Amino acid sequence: MFAHRCIKLSLNLPDTYLGNHIKKQLFICSTSVAANYRATCIAQSKKSFIYKISIVIEEVDESHFWIEFIVDESLIALDKCKSLLNEADQLTRIFISSKKTANLNINN
Repeated sequence: MFAHRCIKLSLNLPDTYLGNHIKKQLFICSTSVAANYRATCIAQSKKSFIYKISIVIEEVDESHFWIEFIVDESLIALDKCKSLLNEADQLTRIFISSKKTANLNINN
């Protein structure tokens, strides 16, 4: 699961002010992806689904940002982050596609 992998990655960050800041941010946004996706799965209306999936999209995109930042700051090597970056990109595409489909269906 994406959140678990992000947490494992962040545990490898250095124990510095920057490392701890990024660790906290990545913990928050990646676990929010999981929690909000779960809420999306039980949405009681299409409007609720669209609202909740929008939050998921924002949180997975933020997770992607922090993983890129980790690499950009040379805190963890790209080769250790590449599959997680790819997963974040794939999840973003999937969730955006789901939102687009829901938006089409809400207008019909």
